[in-house]
Amino acid sequence: MRLHSASQQGNRRRVGGTSVLEKTGMEAGRYIFAGGGTGGHLFPGIAVATALRRFTPAAEITFFTTHRDLDRQLLYRTSFHRVVQSVRPFSSRPWRWPRFWFHWRRSVFRARQFLLEHTPRAVLGLGGYAAGPAVVAASSLGIRTAILNPDAIPGRANRYLARRSALVVLQWDCSRKSFNDRTTCITLGCPIRDGFDDVDPGAARARFGLDPHRPVLVVTGASQGARTLNLAMTQVWPDFLRAHPEWQLLHLTGAADESTVRHAYASAGVAANVVAFTHEMADALSAADAVVSRAGASTLAELTVVARPSILLPYPYHRDQHQLANARVLADAGAALIVEDRRAPHANRDRLRKALERVADAPTRNTMAGAARKLARPNAARDVAQWLANED
Repeated sequence: MRLHSASQQGNRRRVGGTSVLEKTGMEAGRYIFAGGGTGGHLFPGIAVATALRRFTPAAEITFFTTHRDLDRQLLYRTSFHRVVQSVRPFSSRPWRWPRFWFHWRRSVFRARQFLLEHTPRAVLGLGGYAAGPAVVAASSLGIRTAILNPDAIPGRANRYLARRSALVVLQWDCSRKSFNDRTTCITLGCPIRDGFDDVDPGAARARFGLDPHRPVLVVTGASQGARTLNLAMTQVWPDFLRAHPEWQLLHLTGAADESTVRHAYASAGVAANVVAFTHEMADALSAADAVVSRAGASTLAELTVVARPSILLPYPYHRDQHQLANARVLADAGAALIVEDRRAPHANRDRLRKALERVADAPTRNTMAGAARKLARPNAARDVAQWLANED
Protein backbone atom coordinates (compact mmCIF):
# COMPACT_ATOMS: atom_id res chain seq x y z
CA MET A 1 0.00 0.00 0.00
CA ARG A 2 2.61 2.54 -1.07
CA LEU A 3 1.58 6.10 -1.89
CA HIS A 4 4.01 6.89 -4.68
CA SER A 5 3.02 10.55 -4.75
CA ALA A 6 3.65 11.12 -1.05
CA SER A 7 6.97 12.14 0.42
CA GLN A 8 7.99 10.67 3.75
CA GLN A 9 9.07 13.41 6.13
CA GLY A 10 9.97 13.77 9.79
CA ASN A 11 12.43 11.92 11.98
CA ARG A 12 11.75 8.21 12.36
CA ARG A 13 13.30 5.22 14.06
CA ARG A 14 12.97 1.43 13.85
CA VAL A 15 9.46 0.08 14.51
CA GLY A 16 9.05 -2.47 17.27
CA GLY A 17 9.35 -0.61 20.56
CA THR A 18 6.69 1.30 22.39
CA SER A 19 6.85 4.15 19.89
CA VAL A 20 7.68 4.47 16.21
CA LEU A 21 8.40 8.19 16.34
CA GLU A 22 11.15 10.41 17.56
CA LYS A 23 9.98 13.39 19.58
CA THR A 24 10.09 16.22 17.06
CA GLY A 25 7.54 18.83 18.18
CA MET A 26 5.47 20.43 15.44
CA GLU A 27 7.37 19.08 12.46
CA ALA A 28 6.04 17.87 9.17
CA GLY A 29 5.27 14.18 8.96
CA ARG A 30 2.42 11.89 8.01
CA TYR A 31 -0.94 11.84 9.76
CA ILE A 32 -3.71 9.30 9.23
CA PHE A 33 -7.41 10.18 9.43
CA ALA A 34 -9.63 7.10 9.52
CA GLY A 35 -13.36 7.08 8.86
CA GLY A 36 -15.99 7.85 6.27
CA GLY A 37 -19.27 6.75 4.79
CA THR A 38 -21.11 9.92 5.80
CA GLY A 39 -20.43 13.62 5.80
CA GLY A 40 -20.83 13.54 9.57
CA HIS A 41 -17.67 11.44 9.80
CA LEU A 42 -15.62 13.01 7.04
CA PHE A 43 -16.32 16.73 7.45
CA PRO A 44 -14.85 16.93 10.99
CA GLY A 45 -11.78 15.06 9.77
CA ILE A 46 -11.33 17.39 6.82
CA ALA A 47 -11.67 20.34 9.20
CA VAL A 48 -8.91 19.01 11.47
CA ALA A 49 -6.67 18.12 8.52
CA THR A 50 -7.08 21.63 7.10
CA ALA A 51 -6.20 23.16 10.48
CA LEU A 52 -3.21 20.82 10.79
CA ARG A 53 -1.85 22.04 7.46
CA ARG A 54 -1.77 25.56 8.91
CA PHE A 55 0.62 24.38 11.63
CA THR A 56 2.65 22.10 9.38
CA PRO A 57 2.15 23.04 5.72
CA ALA A 58 4.30 20.14 4.53
CA ALA A 59 2.35 17.52 6.49
CA GLU A 60 1.37 14.45 4.50
CA ILE A 61 -2.26 13.60 5.28
CA THR A 62 -3.95 10.35 4.30
CA PHE A 63 -7.59 9.41 4.81
CA PHE A 64 -8.56 5.77 5.27
CA THR A 65 -12.17 5.70 4.05
CA THR A 66 -14.97 3.40 2.99
CA HIS A 67 -15.59 2.40 -0.61
CA ARG A 68 -18.65 4.69 -0.80
CA ASP A 69 -18.71 7.26 -3.57
CA LEU A 70 -19.55 10.05 -1.09
CA ASP A 71 -16.07 9.69 0.40
CA ARG A 72 -14.50 10.11 -3.01
CA GLN A 73 -16.64 13.15 -3.76
CA LEU A 74 -15.83 14.92 -0.50
CA LEU A 75 -12.09 14.25 -0.60
CA TYR A 76 -11.79 15.01 -4.31
CA ARG A 77 -12.06 18.69 -3.42
CA THR A 78 -9.03 18.47 -1.12
CA SER A 79 -5.32 17.79 -1.58
CA PHE A 80 -5.34 14.86 0.84
CA HIS A 81 -4.45 11.29 -0.12
CA ARG A 82 -7.07 8.55 0.15
CA VAL A 83 -6.84 4.84 0.87
CA VAL A 84 -10.03 2.85 0.23
CA GLN A 85 -10.70 0.09 2.76
CA SER A 86 -12.80 -3.03 2.23
CA VAL A 87 -14.04 -3.03 5.85
CA ARG A 88 -17.81 -3.35 6.25
CA PRO A 89 -20.16 -2.45 9.12
CA PHE A 90 -20.80 -5.10 11.73
CA SER A 91 -24.13 -6.90 11.33
CA SER A 92 -26.24 -8.47 14.06
CA ARG A 93 -27.14 -11.27 11.60
CA PRO A 94 -24.84 -14.24 12.28
CA TRP A 95 -24.72 -15.38 8.65
CA ARG A 96 -23.01 -12.09 7.78
CA TRP A 97 -20.28 -12.42 10.39
CA PRO A 98 -17.83 -14.37 8.21
CA ARG A 99 -17.92 -11.64 5.57
CA PHE A 100 -17.47 -8.96 8.21
CA TRP A 101 -14.47 -10.70 9.80
CA PHE A 102 -12.85 -11.34 6.44
CA HIS A 103 -12.93 -7.66 5.51
CA TRP A 104 -12.04 -6.54 9.05
CA ARG A 105 -8.89 -8.68 9.21
CA ARG A 106 -7.93 -7.72 5.68
CA SER A 107 -8.31 -4.01 6.45
CA VAL A 108 -6.38 -4.22 9.73
CA PHE A 109 -3.56 -6.12 8.00
CA ARG A 110 -3.33 -3.57 5.20
CA ALA A 111 -3.52 -0.65 7.62
CA ARG A 112 -0.66 -2.17 9.62
CA GLN A 113 1.41 -2.57 6.47
CA PHE A 114 0.80 1.05 5.54
CA LEU A 115 1.69 2.30 9.02
CA LEU A 116 4.90 0.27 9.09
CA GLU A 117 5.92 1.66 5.70
CA HIS A 118 4.96 5.30 6.22
CA THR A 119 5.43 5.72 10.00
CA PRO A 120 2.79 8.36 10.81
CA ARG A 121 3.09 10.65 13.80
CA ALA A 122 -0.55 10.12 14.83
CA VAL A 123 -3.82 8.48 13.80
CA LEU A 124 -7.19 10.16 14.29
CA GLY A 125 -10.35 8.03 14.19
CA LEU A 126 -13.36 9.90 12.87
CA GLY A 127 -16.04 7.56 14.18
CA GLY A 128 -17.88 4.62 12.65
CA TYR A 129 -16.66 1.25 11.48
CA ALA A 130 -14.18 2.69 8.96
CA ALA A 131 -12.14 4.20 11.80
CA GLY A 132 -11.47 0.80 13.32
CA PRO A 133 -8.69 -0.85 11.29
CA ALA A 134 -6.23 2.06 11.34
CA VAL A 135 -6.80 2.85 15.02
CA VAL A 136 -6.40 -0.80 16.05
CA ALA A 137 -3.26 -1.20 13.91
CA ALA A 138 -1.76 2.05 15.21
CA SER A 139 -2.44 1.11 18.82
CA SER A 140 -0.62 -2.20 18.36
CA LEU A 141 2.42 -0.33 16.97
CA GLY A 142 2.58 2.29 19.71
CA ILE A 143 1.52 5.14 17.42
CA ARG A 144 -0.41 7.95 19.10
CA THR A 145 -4.14 7.59 18.55
CA ALA A 146 -7.20 9.71 19.23
CA ILE A 147 -10.84 9.43 18.23
CA LEU A 148 -13.52 12.04 17.71
CA ASN A 149 -16.78 11.42 19.56
CA PRO A 150 -19.15 14.22 18.53
CA ASP A 151 -22.39 12.38 19.41
CA ALA A 152 -23.91 12.59 22.86
CA ILE A 153 -24.11 8.77 22.94
CA PRO A 154 -21.01 7.06 21.52
CA GLY A 155 -21.58 4.42 18.89
CA ARG A 156 -20.43 0.81 19.14
CA ALA A 157 -17.24 1.50 17.17
CA ASN A 158 -16.16 4.37 19.41
CA ARG A 159 -16.86 2.42 22.58
CA TYR A 160 -14.58 -0.30 21.24
CA LEU A 161 -11.86 2.05 19.98
CA ALA A 162 -11.78 4.19 23.13
CA ARG A 163 -9.89 1.39 24.89
CA ARG A 164 -7.21 1.63 22.21
CA SER A 165 -6.92 5.42 22.07
CA ALA A 166 -4.81 7.84 24.03
CA LEU A 167 -7.55 10.47 23.82
CA VAL A 168 -11.29 10.68 23.17
CA VAL A 169 -12.40 14.13 21.97
CA LEU A 170 -15.95 14.94 23.07
CA GLN A 171 -18.32 17.53 21.71
CA TRP A 172 -20.34 17.67 24.94
CA ASP A 173 -19.52 16.85 28.56
CA CYS A 174 -22.58 14.61 28.84
CA SER A 175 -20.78 11.95 26.76
CA ARG A 176 -18.13 11.41 29.40
CA LYS A 177 -20.34 9.09 31.45
CA SER A 178 -20.47 6.63 28.53
CA PHE A 179 -16.75 5.84 28.87
CA ASN A 180 -14.97 4.14 31.75
CA ASP A 181 -12.81 6.03 34.22
CA ARG A 182 -9.58 4.85 32.57
CA THR A 183 -10.46 6.60 29.29
CA THR A 184 -8.88 10.02 28.84
CA CYS A 185 -11.61 12.35 27.57
CA ILE A 186 -11.48 16.04 26.79
CA THR A 187 -14.35 18.26 25.65
CA LEU A 188 -13.13 20.31 22.70
CA GLY A 189 -16.30 20.35 20.58
CA CYS A 190 -16.93 18.94 17.12
CA PRO A 191 -14.53 20.21 14.42
CA ILE A 192 -16.34 22.01 11.62
CA ARG A 193 -15.29 23.20 8.21
CA ASP A 194 -13.78 26.62 7.57
CA GLY A 195 -15.96 29.62 6.94
CA PHE A 196 -18.81 29.21 9.39
CA ASP A 197 -17.76 32.05 11.66
CA ASP A 198 -17.28 34.83 9.12
CA VAL A 199 -20.02 34.55 6.46
CA ASP A 200 -21.95 37.66 5.47
CA PRO A 201 -25.65 36.68 5.58
CA GLY A 202 -26.50 39.03 2.71
CA ALA A 203 -23.87 37.50 0.45
CA ALA A 204 -24.97 34.03 1.51
CA ARG A 205 -28.54 34.77 0.51
CA ALA A 206 -27.42 36.17 -2.82
CA ARG A 207 -25.57 32.93 -3.55
CA PHE A 208 -28.89 31.03 -3.36
CA GLY A 209 -31.01 33.69 -5.08
CA LEU A 210 -32.83 34.70 -1.89
CA ASP A 211 -34.25 38.11 -1.02
CA PRO A 212 -31.94 39.72 1.57
CA HIS A 213 -34.85 41.55 3.22
CA ARG A 214 -37.18 38.62 3.94
CA PRO A 215 -36.80 35.90 6.59
CA VAL A 216 -35.45 32.57 5.40
CA LEU A 217 -36.23 29.04 6.54
CA VAL A 218 -33.56 26.48 5.63
CA VAL A 219 -34.47 22.79 5.62
CA THR A 220 -31.75 20.16 5.48
CA GLY A 221 -31.52 16.43 6.01
CA ALA A 222 -27.69 16.50 5.90
CA SER A 223 -25.61 15.30 2.95
CA GLN A 224 -27.91 12.47 1.86
CA GLY A 225 -31.24 14.08 2.71
CA ALA A 226 -34.06 12.82 4.92
CA ARG A 227 -37.18 11.57 3.16
CA THR A 228 -39.66 11.83 6.04
CA LEU A 229 -38.51 15.38 6.78
CA ASN A 230 -38.67 16.30 3.09
CA LEU A 231 -42.20 14.99 2.62
CA ALA A 232 -43.46 16.55 5.84
CA MET A 233 -42.18 19.96 4.72
CA THR A 234 -43.98 19.72 1.38
CA GLN A 235 -47.23 19.36 3.35
CA VAL A 236 -46.48 22.06 5.95
CA TRP A 237 -44.91 24.82 3.86
CA PRO A 238 -47.98 25.82 1.78
CA ASP A 239 -50.09 26.39 4.93
CA PHE A 240 -47.27 28.16 6.75
CA LEU A 241 -46.60 30.45 3.78
CA ARG A 242 -50.23 31.48 3.55
CA ALA A 243 -50.07 32.63 7.18
CA HIS A 244 -46.58 34.13 6.83
CA PRO A 245 -46.15 35.25 3.22
CA GLU A 246 -42.99 37.21 4.05
CA TRP A 247 -40.98 34.00 4.56
CA GLN A 248 -38.91 32.22 1.90
CA LEU A 249 -37.59 28.68 1.80
CA LEU A 250 -34.26 27.07 0.92
CA HIS A 251 -34.78 23.29 0.96
CA LEU A 252 -31.73 20.99 0.67
CA THR A 253 -33.32 17.66 -0.20
CA GLY A 254 -30.54 15.20 -1.01
CA ALA A 255 -30.23 13.84 -4.53
CA ALA A 256 -32.88 11.13 -4.16
CA ASP A 257 -35.78 13.46 -3.35
CA GLU A 258 -34.96 16.61 -5.30
CA SER A 259 -37.41 16.11 -8.16
CA THR A 260 -40.19 14.84 -5.88
CA VAL A 261 -39.92 17.83 -3.55
CA ARG A 262 -39.62 20.32 -6.39
CA HIS A 263 -42.74 18.89 -8.04
CA ALA A 264 -44.69 18.94 -4.74
CA TYR A 265 -44.05 22.64 -4.20
CA ALA A 266 -44.85 23.44 -7.82
CA SER A 267 -48.12 21.48 -7.61
CA ALA A 268 -49.08 23.41 -4.46
CA GLY A 269 -48.33 26.70 -6.23
CA VAL A 270 -45.81 27.91 -3.64
CA ALA A 271 -42.34 29.32 -4.11
CA ALA A 272 -39.38 27.33 -2.81
CA ASN A 273 -35.70 27.23 -3.63
CA VAL A 274 -34.96 23.49 -3.92
CA VAL A 275 -31.34 22.26 -4.04
CA ALA A 276 -30.21 18.63 -3.91
CA PHE A 277 -26.88 19.29 -2.20
CA THR A 278 -24.42 22.09 -1.61
CA HIS A 279 -20.81 22.13 -0.52
CA GLU A 280 -21.47 25.67 0.77
CA MET A 281 -23.23 24.77 4.02
CA ALA A 282 -21.69 27.77 5.76
CA ASP A 283 -23.57 29.99 3.30
CA ALA A 284 -26.77 27.96 3.55
CA LEU A 285 -26.96 28.07 7.35
CA SER A 286 -25.79 31.69 7.53
CA ALA A 287 -28.58 32.65 5.12
CA ALA A 288 -31.16 31.24 7.54
CA ASP A 289 -33.30 32.91 10.17
CA ALA A 290 -34.35 29.43 11.33
CA VAL A 291 -33.37 25.89 10.37
CA VAL A 292 -35.29 22.60 10.21
CA SER A 293 -32.87 19.70 10.36
CA ARG A 294 -31.90 16.24 11.45
CA ALA A 295 -29.77 16.19 14.59
CA GLY A 296 -26.45 14.88 13.38
CA ALA A 297 -23.57 15.95 15.58
CA SER A 298 -21.73 17.93 12.88
CA THR A 299 -24.86 19.79 11.85
CA LEU A 300 -25.56 20.80 15.45
CA ALA A 301 -21.99 22.03 15.88
CA GLU A 302 -22.41 24.17 12.76
CA LEU A 303 -25.76 25.52 13.99
CA THR A 304 -24.22 26.66 17.26
CA VAL A 305 -21.30 28.39 15.56
CA VAL A 306 -23.61 30.35 13.25
CA ALA A 307 -26.03 30.81 16.20
CA ARG A 308 -29.21 29.82 14.39
CA PRO A 309 -32.40 28.62 16.11
CA SER A 310 -33.45 25.19 14.96
CA ILE A 311 -36.29 22.69 14.80
CA LEU A 312 -34.77 19.22 15.03
CA LEU A 313 -36.31 15.97 13.78
CA PRO A 314 -33.83 13.36 15.01
CA TYR A 315 -33.22 10.31 12.83
CA PRO A 316 -35.75 7.78 14.15
CA TYR A 317 -34.35 4.48 12.87
CA HIS A 318 -31.19 4.05 14.93
CA ARG A 319 -31.43 1.67 17.87
CA ASP A 320 -29.70 3.89 20.43
CA GLN A 321 -31.48 7.08 19.29
CA HIS A 322 -28.22 9.03 19.41
CA GLN A 323 -29.62 11.91 17.35
CA LEU A 324 -32.39 12.37 19.90
CA ALA A 325 -29.74 12.59 22.61
CA ASN A 326 -27.85 15.14 20.50
CA ALA A 327 -31.00 17.21 20.01
CA ARG A 328 -31.71 17.25 23.73
CA VAL A 329 -28.40 18.99 24.39
CA LEU A 330 -29.56 21.96 22.29
CA ALA A 331 -33.18 21.77 23.41
CA ASP A 332 -32.22 21.72 27.11
CA ALA A 333 -30.13 24.83 26.51
CA GLY A 334 -33.05 26.61 24.81
CA ALA A 335 -31.40 26.62 21.38
CA ALA A 336 -33.72 24.18 19.60
CA LEU A 337 -37.18 22.63 19.48
CA ILE A 338 -37.56 18.87 19.05
CA VAL A 339 -40.21 17.33 16.82
CA GLU A 340 -40.27 13.55 17.02
CA ASP A 341 -40.13 12.04 13.54
CA ARG A 342 -42.95 9.50 13.43
CA ARG A 343 -41.89 8.44 9.93
CA ALA A 344 -45.26 9.16 8.27
CA PRO A 345 -45.42 12.69 6.76
CA HIS A 346 -49.02 13.29 7.87
CA ALA A 347 -48.12 12.31 11.45
CA ASN A 348 -45.35 14.92 11.50
CA ARG A 349 -47.34 17.68 9.86
CA ASP A 350 -49.23 19.24 12.78
CA ARG A 351 -46.34 19.17 15.25
CA LEU A 352 -43.92 20.58 12.71
CA ARG A 353 -46.37 23.34 11.85
CA LYS A 354 -46.69 24.29 15.54
CA ALA A 355 -42.92 24.44 15.90
CA LEU A 356 -42.66 26.66 12.82
CA GLU A 357 -45.21 29.02 14.32
CA ARG A 358 -42.99 29.37 17.38
CA VAL A 359 -39.86 30.25 15.41
CA ALA A 360 -41.84 32.64 13.22
CA ASP A 361 -41.80 34.93 16.25
CA ALA A 362 -38.68 37.14 16.04
CA PRO A 363 -38.10 37.52 19.84
CA THR A 364 -38.29 33.74 20.23
CA ARG A 365 -35.72 33.29 17.46
CA ASN A 366 -33.40 35.82 19.07
CA THR A 367 -33.54 34.05 22.41
CA MET A 368 -32.85 30.68 20.81
CA ALA A 369 -29.98 32.11 18.77
CA GLY A 370 -28.35 33.47 21.92
CA ALA A 371 -28.63 30.06 23.56
CA ALA A 372 -27.05 28.39 20.53
CA ARG A 373 -24.14 30.85 20.58
CA LYS A 374 -23.31 29.87 24.17
CA LEU A 375 -22.85 26.24 23.11
CA ALA A 376 -20.50 27.03 20.22
CA ARG A 377 -16.90 25.77 20.13
CA PRO A 378 -15.56 27.34 16.93
CA ASN A 379 -11.92 26.40 17.62
CA ALA A 380 -12.43 22.64 17.89
CA ALA A 381 -10.58 21.83 14.64
CA ARG A 382 -7.59 23.92 15.68
CA ASP A 383 -7.47 22.39 19.16
CA VAL A 384 -7.56 18.79 17.86
CA ALA A 385 -4.92 19.61 15.24
CA GLN A 386 -2.64 21.01 17.93
CA TRP A 387 -2.89 17.77 19.89
CA LEU A 388 -2.02 15.75 16.80
CA ALA A 389 0.94 17.93 15.89
CA ASN A 390 2.40 18.33 19.36
CA GLU A 391 3.63 15.27 21.22
CA ASP A 392 4.14 17.11 24.50
